[in-house]
Amino acid sequence: MAKSSADDEELKRACAAAIEGTKQKIVMSVRVAKSRGIWAKSGRLGRGQIAKFRVIAISTKQKGQRTKAFLRVLKYSSGGVLEPTKFYKLKHLSKVEVLSNDPSGCTFMLGFDNLRSQSVAPAQWTMRNIDDRNRLLICILNISKEILGRLPKVVGIDIVEMALWAKENTATVTTTQTTTQDGPAASVVIEEDLKVTVEKDLVSQAEEEDMEALLGTYVMGVTEAEAFSERLKRELLALEAANVHSILETESLIDEVMQGLESATVCVDDMDEWLGIFNAKLRHMREDIESIEIRNNKLEMQSLNNKTLVEELDKLLKQLSIPSEYTACLTGGSFEEANMLQNVEACEWLASALRSLQAPTSDPAYATMRAVKEKRGELEILKATFVRRASEFLRNYFASLVDFMITDKSYFSQRGQLKRPDHADLRYKCRTYARLLQHLKNLDKNCLGQLRKAYCQSLNLLLRREAREFANELRASTKASRNPQVWLEASANSNQTVNNADTSMVSDAYAKMLTIFIPLLVDESSFFAHFMCFDVPALVPPGGPSNGNKNGSNDDDANEDDLGIMDIDENDSKTSNESADLVALNEALQDLLNGIQEDFYAVVDWAYKIDPLRCISMHGITERYLSGQKADAAGFVRLLLDDLESRISMQFNRFVDEACHQIERNERNVRQMGVLPYIPRFATLATRMEQYIQGQSRELVDQAYMKFVSIMFATLEKIAQAEPKYADIVLLENYAAFQNSLYDLANVVPTLAKFYHQASEAYEQACTRHISMIIYYQFERLFQFARKIEDLMYTITPEEIPFQLGLSKMDLRKMLKSSLSGVDKSISAMYRRLQKNLTSEELLPSLWDKCKKEFLDKYESFAQLVAKIYPNETIPSVAEMRDLLASM
Repeated sequence: MAKSSADDEELKRACAAAIEGTKQKIVMSVRVAKSRGIWAKSGRLGRGQIAKFRVIAISTKQKGQRTKAFLRVLKYSSGGVLEPTKFYKLKHLSKVEVLSNDPSGCTFMLGFDNLRSQSVAPAQWTMRNIDDRNRLLICILNISKEILGRLPKVVGIDIVEMALWAKENTATVTTTQTTTQDGPAASVVIEEDLKVTVEKDLVSQAEEEDMEALLGTYVMGVTEAEAFSERLKRELLALEAANVHSILETESLIDEVMQGLESATVCVDDMDEWLGIFNAKLRHMREDIESIEIRNNKLEMQSLNNKTLVEELDKLLKQLSIPSEYTACLTGGSFEEANMLQNVEACEWLASALRSLQAPTSDPAYATMRAVKEKRGELEILKATFVRRASEFLRNYFASLVDFMITDKSYFSQRGQLKRPDHADLRYKCRTYARLLQHLKNLDKNCLGQLRKAYCQSLNLLLRREAREFANELRASTKASRNPQVWLEASANSNQTVNNADTSMVSDAYAKMLTIFIPLLVDESSFFAHFMCFDVPALVPPGGPSNGNKNGSNDDDANEDDLGIMDIDENDSKTSNESADLVALNEALQDLLNGIQEDFYAVVDWAYKIDPLRCISMHGITERYLSGQKADAAGFVRLLLDDLESRISMQFNRFVDEACHQIERNERNVRQMGVLPYIPRFATLATRMEQYIQGQSRELVDQAYMKFVSIMFATLEKIAQAEPKYADIVLLENYAAFQNSLYDLANVVPTLAKFYHQASEAYEQACTRHISMIIYYQFERLFQFARKIEDLMYTITPEEIPFQLGLSKMDLRKMLKSSLSGVDKSISAMYRRLQKNLTSEELLPSLWDKCKKEFLDKYESFAQLVAKIYPNETIPSVAEMRDLLASM
């Protein structure tokens, strides 16, 4: 017989190599064929089924004092090398079934209790022979019993026969067992020439002795299992036959039992009839009881409903009743300050009563009740009466307050005394009716429109009167001499000195106007928004600065404007229409503050007449206040400041335009030489303007600079073109004067620095043109001869030039004799010509240096041409000419 694969050491080593690194030891390995099947079905291979060759290996792993056992499945790769595919833990092995439909008995299945899907058909394993199957199964059972302490369920094979087979096929077994504190730790079997390897007998020694004692009673040995089984079957048949015989002998007793059963059946039938009668009577009684219970339940429900209805009616009557004291207060009560608490309580009760009769507070079923409708009508009449009376009172009250203040002159500025407007008493008296206004809004929001308009009209008269009186007294008390508005007039004496009178008190007066009235207007806007119940964010946080006022306000009421107004009823729900209220607030503020801007305009116009340049300071002051107005509800104050800024810009632009016209009038004059008068005056003007700049006024001043200088340069060019002969002299003198006068300012003002560089470039160009004209005037033949040579060098070679007409050596000598004989006199004439029409003597040294440098450059170019074209001709050298110029 062929050698079993279980004895193949090469196979075991290949399996160990395949699982190298897992620290597991191969106990046994055997080749098998794998196929698919289901429990209790035939294990044969059908069409489409192909057996796959695999190797099953039993391995163990030592982990501390415990030993784990595994069943591994390996397959052959394409290169013939074993590689692991699956492995199972033997502790999950629950069933071993040998398929009975396989005649050879070599096919079995292994069932594990931890498989994810029990619906998948388990694998069938087919061994080469019965011995290989028994050796593998005995190894699995031994390891399960030793290591796990239990055996899996075995189906399709007699475990006793397996034990006997194992004993017959086991010759010598060497077992190494390690005992620990917890019992046996592991058993390792070492095979040499054995056919079957087991770790321990499946039947213990005590069990085997009991079996031998049992078999001994039948005079049989342990090896005569088949004979023992046949004998047991024969004895079982004999016992069954004896049982049938004993049953037949008791037939008479059975007849007696049957008669007793028949009599009992009759009694049972009679009892069933009686029970049917009793059941019918009981059913009728239950129906009667149920009808009685239904009637009782209806009566109880009716009683409960009546009680609840009475309670609800009592509540409704309580809601519908109107206390007489509230009726008297709402229809004819006084609105004096002492009675405001009663008025507020009556308003709260009226609002609560109206809410209680409206959905969702009131039950919808009440809406159609006649009593509820009538009572709601009475409440609506009370509401309309109270709202009408309160509105009429408040309109008259606002007018009377303002009239009282207007008639009292002590509230306003007077001659020799500036009076800061004080509205503390006015606001205190108005705050008395703040809660009343809040309740009027809750009762009838539409009534607030007329109240707001009445308040705005009354307070507008007061504010305009205060602003007018303050502005008049402010202008009367400010003494300042007027500065001239004619800065750049051509007809004025060039030596005219500008009036340097201090006009700072003009801008200080404007700043005082803003300091007093802008916080006042913002506070009035904030107070109006809260007092008249606009749902808008707070303008000024309590205790914070109201605007850009750097000096602060000394009014004690500045921190009280927002107290006691928005907290009128903290439980009232806020509406979500803030944007609509904001629009309405800005429209109301237009009515409240409209017309006051005229007094601000009057101060601006007055300041402009005294000193137009003070518009720069006022623009910066306005911009500072404007940047502090961020709240949306102060919209009119922002519009006022915007208008003031526009007015100031308009006045300043008016001054700039007039100054530009003064510059343009210069070109109408007769021929002008020297520095134009508006050049130095502009420097004085720019210096003064820089002194007045505050904050954001830089852009305004820079725009004025751009307009001034553009007109100045354009006018200068026109005046220069009037006399082309002297155009360059006029340009260079005026551009030089512009640079000299603005040198210091150009270092600190970027806009002027740009025009400074522009003037510098124009000066250099005018100098170059004028110097070139003087040089060519004195040495025209010399440099014309050089120009002809340069022109011909583009078309012919240098050697051919001396043979051209007018360019021979003889022509060169004649030209040199006429141009350079008495060259010192020619240079002196050139200096006198440069000096002749120049009015600015301080420019002469620099111009003469430029002239000498330009002449030397041109002469050096001429000398190089002569050396190249006429190498044998001698002319005065450049060094000689430089020494000659230096000596003059």
